[in-house]
Amino acid sequence: MSSSHNTEQQFGLIIGQCREIFLAKMKDYGTAWRILRTPSITDQIYIKAQRIRSIDDKGVQQISEGIKPEFIGIVNYSIIALIQLELGIEENLEMEMDVASQLYDKYATAARDLMLKKNHDYGEAWRNMRLSSLSDIILMKLMRIKQIEDNKGKTFISEGVDANYYDIINYAVFALIKMEYENP
Repeated sequence: MSSSHNTEQQFGLIIGQCREIFLAKMKDYGTAWRILRTPSITDQIYIKAQRIRSIDDKGVQQISEGIKPEFIGIVNYSIIALIQLELGIEENLEMEMDVASQLYDKYATAARDLMLKKNHDYGEAWRNMRLSSLSDIILMKLMRIKQIEDNKGKTFISEGVDANYYDIINYAVFALIKMEYENP
């Protein structure tokens, strides 16, 4: 079966891995992330993307954890950002596990649906991209989000922050697919 026929399945498997980690961390930490404003979440994602770039540039890392957990963190924090955009910050930080998992699934499904549409139009061009390009595009999307946040959410012609978070999810999943299935 060609890779184009596997994309939706591979996407689902990778999102499944990300979801497992999200839920496991919820068991450890609860939903403490509910206190974060979206600019803080953007900065968390930036830190992870910058570490990926730094490791790539230096060719060496001092912390044994590789880049795969960073891409997973990028996916999960992007979904958290989308949840926060919808719900806002609340005094009560606790969210039931089933509510959080339903919200996670809602945004993961929306990201997948967007990916399928774009993947159709772009003909899976991402499969010919380098991991470094995928992480650079994530960084560019983060810079766009920061600019929109600094402009108090106003854009003149561009998509909003939510569209950029969806793109970040998809580029991070593409990187994880490449790492898992194309460059094991």
